[in-house]
Amino acid sequence: MKPTANMYIHLKGLKLYAYHGVLPQENQVGAEYTIDLRLKTDFAQAAETDRLEGTVNYAEVFSAVKKEMSIPSQLLEHVAWRIARRLLDDFPTISEVNIALYKQNPPIGADCSQVGIEATYLR
Repeated sequence: MKPTANMYIHLKGLKLYAYHGVLPQENQVGAEYTIDLRLKTDFAQAAETDRLEGTVNYAEVFSAVKKEMSIPSQLLEHVAWRIARRLLDDFPTISEVNIALYKQNPPIGADCSQVGIEATYLR
């Protein structure tokens, strides 16, 4: 069987409470955030051998995301950049990080369930 060139690990709907925002109230009260990740990596070895050593450990990815989310920032753009940088630094087999980061119930003066950003970062 030929190896595939496109292998992705997805972590969708990660929910974390954090203190990001421009307004002082956002940094004091906090909000719920949702994160979707698509990580490009080669997990052909894991697929063939059924061993964790040949892929990226989802629990370790979540731990890295949780640590970055715990550092308050003003902008979601900056938080997403930090998360992507951390994942590319900590997991050498990841070659691409697509991240979507959403703030639930943002204080924007409108009936809005979430606002967010999406970006793709390459090694």
